[in-house]
Amino acid sequence: MTQLYWLLHRLSNIGLQILTAETTLNPQVMRNIVISICLLFVISAAGGCVYQANLSQGNVIKQEDLDQLEVGMTRIQVRYLLGTPMIDDPFHEERWDYIYFVKIGRDDAIFKRWVSIFFDADRVIEIIDGQELSPDL
Repeated sequence: MTQLYWLLHRLSNIGLQILTAETTLNPQVMRNIVISICLLFVISAAGGCVYQANLSQGNVIKQEDLDQLEVGMTRIQVRYLLGTPMIDDPFHEERWDYIYFVKIGRDDAIFKRWVSIFFDADRVIEIIDGQELSPDL
């Protein structure tokens, strides 16, 4: 802390010498201006170091749960096994989509999974796994 104070004091003296040669402002006012500018610079530089929390979105889809999923299961069985679907579109009631991704800090998603399940008469007729999600997630 004393080094930072010394640096700010030194910079204010240098800035004071430069600015007083060109202006007729009070030296104390000039010193306050230089200190304010230095503090503004330090605060704005520290603002770029903001923590970004890890982000986990969607339903956790485990491979062992997917292995238990079979054609012919009912909607209730699928919901019990995988949980409520991430996308349950009222315009496409025969399709449920389960999407899951994990994003660590500012990096791209490290784990992505998208599973679509199609129904006919409340029974599973097709399971599509391994669909590609947007690479910029």
